[in-house]
Amino acid sequence: MTADALPQPRGFVGRGGIRIAADVWGAASSPPLVLLHGGGQTRHTWDRTGPRLAASGWRVIAPDLRGHGASGWSADGDYDLDLFADDARALVAELGERPVLVGASLGGLSSLLAAGEVPRAAIRALVLVDVAHRPDPRGVRRIVEFMRRWPDGFAGVEEAAAAVSAYLPHRPSPDDPESIRKNLRRQGDRWVWHWDLRMLDSFEGRTDPPGMAERLLDAARRADVPILLVRGDISDVVREDIAEEFCDAVPHARRIDVADAGHMVAGDRNEHFIDAIVPFLEGIERAAR
Repeated sequence: MTADALPQPRGFVGRGGIRIAADVWGAASSPPLVLLHGGGQTRHTWDRTGPRLAASGWRVIAPDLRGHGASGWSADGDYDLDLFADDARALVAELGERPVLVGASLGGLSSLLAAGEVPRAAIRALVLVDVAHRPDPRGVRRIVEFMRRWPDGFAGVEEAAAAVSAYLPHRPSPDDPESIRKNLRRQGDRWVWHWDLRMLDSFEGRTDPPGMAERLLDAARRADVPILLVRGDISDVVREDIAEEFCDAVPHARRIDVADAGHMVAGDRNEHFIDAIVPFLEGIERAAR
Protein backbone atom coordinates (compact mmCIF):
# COMPACT_ATOMS: atom_id res chain seq x y z
CA MET A 1 0.00 0.00 0.00
CA THR A 2 1.39 3.40 -0.99
CA ALA A 3 1.73 6.22 1.51
CA ASP A 4 -1.12 8.21 -0.05
CA ALA A 5 -3.41 5.17 0.34
CA LEU A 6 -2.87 4.92 4.08
CA PRO A 7 -6.01 5.81 6.06
CA GLN A 8 -6.32 8.36 8.82
CA PRO A 9 -7.95 7.30 12.09
CA ARG A 10 -11.16 8.91 13.30
CA GLY A 11 -13.50 8.23 16.18
CA PHE A 12 -17.28 8.49 16.38
CA VAL A 13 -19.79 8.01 19.19
CA GLY A 14 -22.59 5.51 18.74
CA ARG A 15 -25.76 4.82 20.69
CA GLY A 16 -25.28 4.89 24.45
CA GLY A 17 -21.90 6.59 24.07
CA ILE A 18 -20.16 3.54 22.63
CA ARG A 19 -16.88 4.34 20.91
CA ILE A 20 -16.73 3.69 17.16
CA ALA A 21 -13.27 3.49 15.57
CA ALA A 22 -12.92 4.26 11.86
CA ASP A 23 -10.42 4.66 9.04
CA VAL A 24 -10.75 7.55 6.60
CA TRP A 25 -9.32 7.91 3.09
CA GLY A 26 -9.57 10.92 0.80
CA ALA A 27 -9.68 14.70 0.95
CA ALA A 28 -11.79 16.46 3.56
CA SER A 29 -13.46 18.43 0.74
CA SER A 30 -14.65 15.29 -1.07
CA PRO A 31 -18.22 13.98 -0.67
CA PRO A 32 -18.52 11.36 2.08
CA LEU A 33 -19.11 7.65 1.57
CA VAL A 34 -19.45 5.26 4.51
CA LEU A 35 -18.48 1.58 4.23
CA LEU A 36 -20.14 -0.68 6.82
CA HIS A 37 -18.77 -4.24 7.05
CA GLY A 38 -20.60 -7.46 7.80
CA GLY A 39 -20.92 -9.42 11.04
CA GLY A 40 -17.70 -11.08 12.16
CA GLN A 41 -15.58 -8.75 10.03
CA THR A 42 -13.79 -5.46 10.74
CA ARG A 43 -13.15 -2.18 8.95
CA HIS A 44 -10.13 -3.88 7.35
CA THR A 45 -12.58 -5.67 5.07
CA TRP A 46 -12.41 -2.44 3.04
CA ASP A 47 -8.62 -1.94 3.02
CA ARG A 48 -8.47 -2.40 -0.75
CA THR A 49 -11.80 -0.73 -1.49
CA GLY A 50 -11.31 2.47 0.51
CA PRO A 51 -8.20 3.78 -1.30
CA ARG A 52 -9.72 3.00 -4.71
CA LEU A 53 -12.93 4.90 -4.00
CA ALA A 54 -10.96 7.78 -2.49
CA ALA A 55 -8.95 7.97 -5.71
CA SER A 56 -12.30 8.30 -7.53
CA GLY A 57 -13.06 11.46 -5.59
CA TRP A 58 -14.82 10.29 -2.42
CA ARG A 59 -13.98 10.76 1.24
CA VAL A 60 -14.33 7.20 2.47
CA ILE A 61 -15.13 6.38 6.11
CA ALA A 62 -14.89 2.72 7.18
CA PRO A 63 -15.90 2.13 10.82
CA ASP A 64 -15.68 -0.96 12.96
CA LEU A 65 -19.24 -1.85 13.97
CA ARG A 66 -19.86 -2.15 17.70
CA GLY A 67 -18.45 -5.40 19.05
CA HIS A 68 -15.92 -5.57 16.21
CA GLY A 69 -12.29 -4.55 15.87
CA ALA A 70 -11.24 -1.45 17.78
CA SER A 71 -14.78 -0.24 18.49
CA GLY A 72 -16.42 -0.66 21.88
CA TRP A 73 -18.27 -3.81 22.88
CA SER A 74 -21.80 -3.82 24.30
CA ALA A 75 -21.38 -4.11 28.07
CA ASP A 76 -24.36 -6.46 28.41
CA GLY A 77 -23.58 -8.50 25.29
CA ASP A 78 -26.67 -7.16 23.48
CA TYR A 79 -26.21 -6.84 19.72
CA ASP A 80 -29.76 -6.27 18.54
CA LEU A 81 -30.03 -4.99 14.98
CA ASP A 82 -31.59 -1.73 16.17
CA LEU A 83 -28.38 -0.91 18.07
CA PHE A 84 -26.35 -1.16 14.87
CA ALA A 85 -28.93 0.97 13.02
CA ASP A 86 -28.77 3.63 15.74
CA ASP A 87 -24.96 3.62 15.53
CA ALA A 88 -25.25 4.26 11.78
CA ARG A 89 -27.65 7.16 12.44
CA ALA A 90 -25.27 8.61 15.01
CA LEU A 91 -22.30 8.37 12.66
CA VAL A 92 -24.20 10.10 9.84
CA ALA A 93 -25.37 12.85 12.19
CA GLU A 94 -21.83 13.38 13.48
CA LEU A 95 -20.52 13.70 9.94
CA GLY A 96 -22.92 16.58 9.45
CA GLU A 97 -23.21 15.79 5.74
CA ARG A 98 -25.31 13.46 3.61
CA PRO A 99 -23.10 10.45 2.78
CA VAL A 100 -23.66 7.48 0.56
CA LEU A 101 -23.99 4.39 2.76
CA VAL A 102 -22.48 1.14 1.48
CA GLY A 103 -23.39 -1.75 3.77
CA ALA A 104 -22.44 -5.41 3.50
CA SER A 105 -24.59 -8.03 5.22
CA LEU A 106 -25.06 -6.79 8.82
CA GLY A 107 -23.84 -3.35 7.74
CA GLY A 108 -26.44 -3.35 4.97
CA LEU A 109 -29.30 -4.31 7.28
CA SER A 110 -28.23 -1.57 9.70
CA SER A 111 -28.04 0.96 6.86
CA LEU A 112 -31.45 -0.01 5.53
CA LEU A 113 -33.17 0.51 8.88
CA ALA A 114 -31.25 3.73 9.51
CA ALA A 115 -32.28 5.11 6.11
CA GLY A 116 -35.91 4.00 6.08
CA GLU A 117 -37.18 4.10 9.66
CA VAL A 118 -37.76 7.14 11.85
CA PRO A 119 -35.56 8.92 12.70
CA ARG A 120 -34.25 8.58 9.16
CA ALA A 121 -30.54 9.13 8.61
CA ALA A 122 -29.90 11.92 6.10
CA ILE A 123 -28.11 10.10 3.29
CA ARG A 124 -27.76 10.51 -0.49
CA ALA A 125 -27.96 6.88 -1.58
CA LEU A 126 -27.71 3.32 -0.32
CA VAL A 127 -25.68 0.39 -1.66
CA LEU A 128 -26.65 -3.01 -0.22
CA VAL A 129 -23.87 -5.56 -0.65
CA ASP A 130 -25.32 -9.08 -0.83
CA VAL A 131 -28.11 -8.35 1.59
CA ALA A 132 -31.84 -7.97 1.00
CA HIS A 133 -35.04 -8.23 3.04
CA ARG A 134 -34.51 -11.92 3.79
CA PRO A 135 -31.67 -14.43 3.52
CA ASP A 136 -31.46 -18.04 2.48
CA PRO A 137 -31.33 -19.72 5.92
CA ARG A 138 -28.91 -22.36 4.65
CA GLY A 139 -26.33 -19.72 3.77
CA VAL A 140 -26.77 -17.99 7.12
CA ARG A 141 -26.39 -21.31 8.92
CA ARG A 142 -23.11 -21.94 7.11
CA ILE A 143 -21.78 -18.54 8.20
CA VAL A 144 -22.76 -19.00 11.85
CA GLU A 145 -21.25 -22.48 11.92
CA PHE A 146 -17.96 -21.07 10.64
CA MET A 147 -18.00 -18.23 13.17
CA ARG A 148 -18.60 -20.67 16.03
CA ARG A 149 -16.07 -23.27 14.93
CA TRP A 150 -12.98 -21.92 16.72
CA PRO A 151 -14.07 -20.51 20.11
CA ASP A 152 -10.52 -20.96 21.44
CA GLY A 153 -8.89 -19.37 18.42
CA PHE A 154 -5.83 -20.45 16.48
CA ALA A 155 -2.26 -21.35 17.27
CA GLY A 156 -1.01 -18.89 14.66
CA VAL A 157 -2.00 -16.54 11.86
CA GLU A 158 -1.26 -19.20 9.23
CA GLU A 159 -3.78 -21.56 10.82
CA ALA A 160 -6.46 -18.85 10.70
CA ALA A 161 -5.65 -18.09 7.06
CA ALA A 162 -5.96 -21.79 6.19
CA ALA A 163 -9.38 -21.93 7.90
CA VAL A 164 -10.63 -18.99 5.84
CA SER A 165 -9.28 -20.47 2.60
CA ALA A 166 -11.08 -23.76 3.32
CA TYR A 167 -14.31 -21.85 4.03
CA LEU A 168 -14.00 -19.78 0.83
CA PRO A 169 -12.61 -22.19 -1.78
CA HIS A 170 -13.80 -19.97 -4.66
CA ARG A 171 -11.57 -17.10 -3.47
CA PRO A 172 -7.89 -17.01 -4.49
CA SER A 173 -5.67 -17.70 -1.47
CA PRO A 174 -3.91 -14.57 -0.19
CA ASP A 175 -0.33 -14.10 -1.28
CA ASP A 176 0.55 -13.26 2.31
CA PRO A 177 -1.31 -15.10 5.12
CA GLU A 178 -0.23 -12.27 7.42
CA SER A 179 -2.89 -10.07 5.79
CA ILE A 180 -5.49 -11.75 8.02
CA ARG A 181 -3.73 -10.58 11.18
CA LYS A 182 -5.78 -7.35 11.26
CA ASN A 183 -8.91 -9.43 11.79
CA LEU A 184 -7.40 -11.24 14.78
CA ARG A 185 -6.34 -10.28 18.29
CA ARG A 186 -3.91 -11.90 20.66
CA GLN A 187 -5.39 -13.73 23.65
CA GLY A 188 -2.68 -15.39 25.71
CA ASP A 189 -0.80 -17.67 23.34
CA ARG A 190 -3.73 -17.89 20.89
CA TRP A 191 -5.09 -15.75 18.08
CA VAL A 192 -8.86 -15.17 18.20
CA TRP A 193 -11.25 -13.31 15.90
CA HIS A 194 -11.37 -9.59 16.62
CA TRP A 195 -15.04 -9.41 17.54
CA ASP A 196 -17.22 -10.22 20.53
CA LEU A 197 -18.24 -13.89 20.52
CA ARG A 198 -21.37 -12.98 22.52
CA MET A 199 -22.68 -11.41 19.33
CA LEU A 200 -23.52 -14.86 18.01
CA ASP A 201 -25.92 -15.39 20.90
CA SER A 202 -27.80 -12.26 19.80
CA PHE A 203 -27.84 -13.42 16.17
CA GLU A 204 -28.75 -17.07 16.76
CA GLY A 205 -32.39 -17.67 16.00
CA ARG A 206 -32.90 -14.05 14.96
CA THR A 207 -31.42 -14.10 11.47
CA ASP A 208 -34.89 -13.99 9.88
CA PRO A 209 -37.44 -13.45 12.68
CA PRO A 210 -41.17 -13.22 11.97
CA GLY A 211 -42.06 -9.87 10.48
CA MET A 212 -38.47 -8.80 9.76
CA ALA A 213 -38.67 -9.29 5.99
CA GLU A 214 -41.70 -7.00 5.71
CA ARG A 215 -40.11 -4.51 8.09
CA LEU A 216 -37.01 -4.32 5.91
CA LEU A 217 -39.08 -4.00 2.73
CA ASP A 218 -41.06 -1.17 4.33
CA ALA A 219 -37.79 0.55 5.29
CA ALA A 220 -36.49 0.19 1.74
CA ARG A 221 -39.71 1.61 0.27
CA ARG A 222 -39.64 4.57 2.67
CA ALA A 223 -35.97 5.35 2.14
CA ASP A 224 -36.32 8.24 -0.27
CA VAL A 225 -32.95 7.63 -1.95
CA PRO A 226 -31.63 5.53 -4.85
CA ILE A 227 -30.78 1.96 -3.80
CA LEU A 228 -28.37 -0.40 -5.52
CA LEU A 229 -28.36 -4.08 -4.56
CA VAL A 230 -24.98 -5.65 -5.38
CA ARG A 231 -25.26 -9.42 -5.28
CA GLY A 232 -22.51 -12.01 -5.50
CA ASP A 233 -23.65 -14.27 -8.31
CA ILE A 234 -22.62 -17.41 -6.43
CA SER A 235 -23.97 -16.16 -3.09
CA ASP A 236 -25.68 -18.75 -0.92
CA VAL A 237 -27.23 -16.01 1.26
CA VAL A 238 -29.03 -13.83 -1.30
CA ARG A 239 -30.38 -16.13 -4.00
CA GLU A 240 -31.35 -14.65 -7.35
CA ASP A 241 -35.07 -15.02 -6.63
CA ILE A 242 -34.65 -13.16 -3.31
CA ALA A 243 -32.86 -10.29 -5.05
CA GLU A 244 -35.59 -10.15 -7.72
CA GLU A 245 -38.29 -10.16 -5.05
CA PHE A 246 -36.60 -7.21 -3.30
CA CYS A 247 -36.25 -5.12 -6.45
CA ASP A 248 -39.81 -5.89 -7.56
CA ALA A 249 -41.09 -4.62 -4.21
CA VAL A 250 -38.89 -1.50 -4.09
CA PRO A 251 -39.41 0.67 -7.20
CA HIS A 252 -36.33 2.85 -6.66
CA ALA A 253 -33.98 -0.14 -6.22
CA ARG A 254 -31.94 -1.74 -8.95
CA ARG A 255 -29.56 -4.66 -8.94
CA ILE A 256 -26.25 -5.77 -10.34
CA ASP A 257 -24.52 -9.13 -9.91
CA VAL A 258 -20.77 -9.52 -9.47
CA ALA A 259 -19.37 -12.55 -11.29
CA ASP A 260 -17.56 -15.26 -9.32
CA ALA A 261 -18.32 -13.57 -5.97
CA GLY A 262 -20.02 -15.14 -3.00
CA HIS A 263 -21.57 -13.41 0.01
CA MET A 264 -18.42 -11.41 0.79
CA VAL A 265 -18.42 -9.63 -2.55
CA ALA A 266 -15.68 -7.04 -1.99
CA GLY A 267 -13.38 -9.59 -0.36
CA ASP A 268 -13.96 -12.11 -3.14
CA ARG A 269 -13.71 -9.85 -6.20
CA ASN A 270 -12.78 -6.33 -5.11
CA GLU A 271 -12.03 -4.96 -8.58
CA HIS A 272 -15.31 -6.29 -9.97
CA PHE A 273 -17.16 -4.89 -6.96
CA ILE A 274 -15.71 -1.42 -7.56
CA ASP A 275 -16.55 -1.63 -11.27
CA ALA A 276 -20.12 -2.49 -10.28
CA ILE A 277 -20.71 0.45 -7.94
CA VAL A 278 -18.73 3.28 -9.58
CA PRO A 279 -21.31 4.00 -12.34
CA PHE A 280 -24.02 4.20 -9.66
CA LEU A 281 -21.88 6.56 -7.55
CA GLU A 282 -21.09 8.69 -10.60
CA GLY A 283 -24.82 8.98 -11.26
CA ILE A 284 -25.37 10.18 -7.68
CA GLU A 285 -22.72 12.84 -8.17
CA ARG A 286 -24.14 14.00 -11.51
CA ALA A 287 -27.59 14.35 -9.96
CA ALA A 288 -26.16 16.59 -7.22
CA ARG A 289 -24.66 19.10 -9.67
